[in-house]
Amino acid sequence: MVNSCANPSCAKPLHYLREGRIFVFDVTRTSAPGDAKRAHLLEHFWLCGICSKTMQLEQTGDGIKIVPKSTLRVRHAVKLADGALAS
Repeated sequence: MVNSCANPSCAKPLHYLREGRIFVFDVTRTSAPGDAKRAHLLEHFWLCGICSKTMQLEQTGDGIKIVPKSTLRVRHAVKLADGALAS
């Protein structure tokens, strides 16, 4: 359950969904080390209004990370440019 801002340096408590942004990620988990069974879970994260103005959450192979919005825009632009070059 989401109860505070996902930014550890903020950690503002979540009282209302009037501000900020909710992020939902599909997370695969194994039930035990070496177990072949995997469960797909939807995990919810919230960034408060102040943090969501400058940051976003991103899912990587290492987990969920907080990244500046400008970083995501640059990555998206590079992907678009790479796609245009491949055509």
